[in-house]
Amino acid sequence: MKKIFSLILISLALLTTATACYDNPVDDDGLLITDRDECYVSNFDLTGTDHLTVRVGDAIIDNEACTIHVTVAYGTDLRHLYPKFSLVTDAKLEPKIEGLTDFSDLDNPRKYTVVSGSRRVRKTYTVYVTVQKLTSQS
Repeated sequence: MKKIFSLILISLALLTTATACYDNPVDDDGLLITDRDECYVSNFDLTGTDHLTVRVGDAIIDNEACTIHVTVAYGTDLRHLYPKFSLVTDAKLEPKIEGLTDFSDLDNPRKYTVVSGSRRVRKTYTVYVTVQKLTSQS
């Protein structure tokens, strides 16, 4: 019985030592830093205060030019929108989205930086918003 107890104790000690040597690096946000250098946006949406999309059609994401073009419905309140990004695995977005965002200054589009999981690659995307034209009915 003492032998089994000793073996269990030794096993636990070895396991504790082995896991203590493995350090999972994290960034300032508490997110795991990985070895992934991929850095891109896979999907983008804008929603209103009701959390429903205000997009008309799909957002056009150009990962080479680092641009996102999105058309919103006529009458959308551009001062109160939630941008929603889908990023490659382990990437993060700067600045963080912490609530409603003002997209009303169409001459000065918003910029967001995607940071890779390794934190070595950074790509700044420009989000261009266009308001759908009001069509007249004859």
